[in-house]
Amino acid sequence: MEVIKISPRGYCYGVVDALQLVRQTAKDPRVPRPIYVIGQIVHNRHAIEELSNLGVVTLDGPDRASILEQVTEGTVIFTAHGVSPFVKQQARQRGLHCIDATCPDVTVTHDLVHELVGHGYYVLYIGKKGHPEPEGVMGEVPGHISLIENEADVDALVLTSAQQAKLAVTTQTTLSQWDTRRVIAYIKQRYPQVEVHIDICAATQTRQEAVVAQAKGADLTVVVGDPRSNNTNRLVQVSEELAGVPAVRIEDLSQLKPEWLQGKKRIAVTAGASTPSQLTREVIRYLEQYQPDL
Repeated sequence: MEVIKISPRGYCYGVVDALQLVRQTAKDPRVPRPIYVIGQIVHNRHAIEELSNLGVVTLDGPDRASILEQVTEGTVIFTAHGVSPFVKQQARQRGLHCIDATCPDVTVTHDLVHELVGHGYYVLYIGKKGHPEPEGVMGEVPGHISLIENEADVDALVLTSAQQAKLAVTTQTTLSQWDTRRVIAYIKQRYPQVEVHIDICAATQTRQEAVVAQAKGADLTVVVGDPRSNNTNRLVQVSEELAGVPAVRIEDLSQLKPEWLQGKKRIAVTAGASTPSQLTREVIRYLEQYQPDL
């Protein structure tokens, strides 16, 4: 089996820094116990299991404020996806020790929307509904921002003349850059005066572009990553829609079905930005040694 090892793939610096911060916190005896992560530190089950073995408790729920209600003492760690000022304030008021693992690229978007609204803009934020990153950004400027996922959301907007006069767009960091440009073009048709800021991070863009460039000619793309990882799911989409190669997403080697490989000669492999490298290496080794039945 010929394996195309798409590069770059896997961990980005924001994920590496967040995981390392949690590991250091877990090993520091001065940090108040218990140690909780408010949501999944990154969207990967295997990474979370590693932290659990260090004594770190991952809490989950519908939103960060609801999750925080479960904590009465100790330390809380805010995830790489970012969190709203309200949640931070609530944690401090509870007397909790707070550690912020927000990705620097997400922090840039938080600062941007705050600055835009400070200058009188109304913000259209392109992001995925139900994802924690938009939740945190939207919480920076409640009442001055709308979440947009697609063109239908643009059509549903009801903006005042003042909001239309000073309108800005920004984005979640882990979106498909092609989908985002399409939605932005639609917004500009409706609101030609809009000021556009695209905040898709470099790690997301380069991994998507690598799939488009390197997966072409493969019979199948295998994307290793968690089902909750937005950037992982976008890699599947990019392979199918832009590289023209069928794709499957698996969490690890145990989910790779032999029937997917029947009749295949070239398999491309990539991984989401929150996927531990050893999981991807196991998939690659298996595929390189794979011998189809004759």
